[in-house]
Formats: sequence, C-alpha cells, structure tokens
Amino acid sequence: MKIRLLLIIFILISSVSLSIAQADDDYRAPRTEWGQPDLQGVWNFNSSTPLQRPEQFGTQEFLTPKEVEQDRIRLAERRRALDAAEAKLVVDPQAPPVGADPGGYNTFWYENASIGENVRTSLIIHPENGRLPARVEGAAEHGANKVGPDVPGERPVLAVLGGISADGPEDRGLSERCLIGFNAGPPFTGGGYNANAQIFQNKDHAVILTEMVHDARIVPLVDRAPLDDDIRLWSGDSRGYWDGETLIVTTKNFTDLTPSFSRFGNSEDKTLTERFTRVNRYTIEYEWTLEDPSTFSDKIVATMPMTKVGGLLYEFGCNEGNYGMLNILRGERMKEKRGD
Repeated sequence: MKIRLLLIIFILISSVSLSIAQADDDYRAPRTEWGQPDLQGVWNFNSSTPLQRPEQFGTQEFLTPKEVEQDRIRLAERRRALDAAEAKLVVDPQAPPVGADPGGYNTFWYENASIGENVRTSLIIHPENGRLPARVEGAAEHGANKVGPDVPGERPVLAVLGGISADGPEDRGLSERCLIGFNAGPPFTGGGYNANAQIFQNKDHAVILTEMVHDARIVPLVDRAPLDDDIRLWSGDSRGYWDGETLIVTTKNFTDLTPSFSRFGNSEDKTLTERFTRVNRYTIEYEWTLEDPSTFSDKIVATMPMTKVGGLLYEFGCNEGNYGMLNILRGERMKEKRGD
C-alpha cells in the first residue's frame, strides 16, 4: 500500500512538472553520439483533446481553468457511466437482439486517458476555428470510414474502417485488411488503442516504427534524389533534416488508395510535414502540417504531445486480418446459402 501511494504521488508530481517543463525554453535535449537531439524511445501519442474544436469555442484555442476542471469532471463521469454499463453486462449478459449492431470493442481495449490535463480545445490549430477546412469541389467522401454497419460504395475502398460489403476482402476497410493501422498515420492523431511509436536514430537515418500495424518509416537525413513520381507508397516517401532542436520530416509520394485525411479525398497530391521537438525528458512536441490542394481548400496544422513510455514495443497482431476477415466472409457465404 505504501509503495502504491508513493507511485501515485510520483505520477502526480511528474504531471505537474511536465506542464511546467513544456514552457521552459531553456531545456536542451540529450545528444546522440553524432551530436543530434536524442528522440529515441517509445512514445505514446494518445490524447483526450478532440481533433476538431467544438463549435461553441469559436477561435478559443485554450480552455480556461474553470473549463479544465469541468472537462476533468466530464471525463470522470463518462468513465463511471461506461464502467456501470459494462458491469451490467457481466450480471445480465443478454445478447443483442437479432439484427442489432453488437458494437466493436469495450473499454478494456480503449485508451481513455492521457498524461497531464487537457488544456487545448482542439488538436487542430489552423484553420483558426480549429476545424477541418472546406473540401474542394469533387473531393470524395468515404462513408464507410467508421465501425458499424457496411455503407454501400465502390471499389477500391479507401476507407480505413468498416467496409462496403462482404463479397470479398477488397470490400473491407484498409485497417481490416491489415494494410495500414487506423491510428498509425502519418500523421499521428491519437485515439483508439496501441497509440505508440518507437523512434530509432543513427547518423544518417531516423526510423519511426508505429505499433499498429508495425509499419516502419525509414527517414534519410542526408540529401538524396526524390523518388520517381510513379512510385507510390502506403505511408509515402519521407525525407528529414535537423533544424536546431527539431527533426523535420517531409513526406510525399503517397498512394491514391488511402484517404487524404479522415474520410476525405485521396492522398495522391498530399504533402505532409512533421516536426518532432523534445521539450523535456518525458515529452516530444509533435506538430504536423498537411497540404492537399486536391482535397482541402486550406492547409491543416495540428499539434499534440508525445509522452515517453517506460516499456518495450511488442509486435502488433492484426487479428482483423488473421481471423476476423475469414469469419466476416464465412458469415456472408452462410447468409447467401440461407437466401437472406
């Protein structure tokens, strides 16, 4: 009990120290043997801050102290309600009625907390209203990009989640096919679970390994000719350089088989610029800028902290592809046999 109490006190002190250190411009990151800022380690990019700013905040970028307290209370009440709902299922485990959506995962799987208090009203800081800019006329919207019933559509399926039917694996979303992780980006936006990345460095390269679905972006830090425009990759082609304390990574050559961002457009004309700055022992300040003139009428800029994890990154098992896909397709074939 005494050890547990000391651990709780340490976490509380660390959270307070974290918020203070983030404002300390005197911090200088430790160096690698090549003299570069050391970003190596496992970092969590989950956040309780919404990606888009709720409209009632307008252009207000930060919460007031009163609003921070209200947000803390709201999150605590939400956790209690979820716990109560799932406890009821334990004592009254009735299956959903036939035809009802059984849902996806329960709260055992989701990361519903983040380190430190939520003081921003949104991760997006540009446009000024903290919301996604207007889409360009003709830019596609992928309705299947959610967990739930299938949404009719056409191949190729650019949606990350869900699907358009169960006629074949090509009709399922990209994460169900284990092609990309739904929270792996790039860019990182947090949410869900397994929101971790490991960074490796040597003199001429940095590697950004996402837990889901263990995709490694190898980022050259030396001048190198760009890829031919005909070569397209799921996570794009990344090139990086150091600007003082900040690692800047620019990524192009995305495939047109992924959405540009969220459920909109495709990534063919997208350019992503990420900035990784270690602001204290436990935190990387992560900022990204997405420019896609074929999908959005303005650029998108977002910022969020990445928090050091005191543990290892293990290989992620994409069971949607290993088991779920077979069961989805098998279930659809059984429906066809019954004439449903």
